[in-house]
Amino acid sequence: LGTFFPAFGEGNTPAAIAGASVLLWVMHLLILRGVHGAAVLNALHVVGKPIHSVKLAVSGAGAAGIACLDMLVALGVQPNNILVSDKDGVLHTGRPDLAPGGFNAGIVRYARDTSARCLAEIVDGADVFIGVSAGGILKPEMLATMAERPIIFALANPTPEIDPALAKLARPDAIIATGRSDYPNQVNNALCFPYIF
Repeated sequence: LGTFFPAFGEGNTPAAIAGASVLLWVMHLLILRGVHGAAVLNALHVVGKPIHSVKLAVSGAGAAGIACLDMLVALGVQPNNILVSDKDGVLHTGRPDLAPGGFNAGIVRYARDTSARCLAEIVDGADVFIGVSAGGILKPEMLATMAERPIIFALANPTPEIDPALAKLARPDAIIATGRSDYPNQVNNALCFPYIF
């Protein structure tokens, strides 16, 4: 580590450890974004949908969710085709906690002028669902409202937003992935870990 953080061995080891921790967190976010971006591109290719025209519903507006969204926008998803829900509901322009310059400045760019206020409403008509939030929040009846050949990435761990078997029963035409290695189609930053370490 001394090569990357010269402070090691110079009596400043705590600062070097803090720097290494930040670097690993940044690497984690970059890899997480890259894995999810590649997975979405591949799934869109399989279902024959161009990235610039898909509607995206996202559950989770934390660091992972926003990092994935930023990557998908860089890859061609149109920002106006993205609706996001977090623990407080849909990110919309009327939410007081999303006022420009406020505490949530990092997620304001994904607030939309929409009447949707809950996850079920943003999933309706969506081509892609990406969940980086909480287990069990996506219901089979919500999947029934999605566009044909939907892409469902239920990535919460240890319990996905919807069990893949339930999702497949509700939508046999869907491409489904989780963040767990014990389910088929794992889409997770863990896929990259052997190459980092």
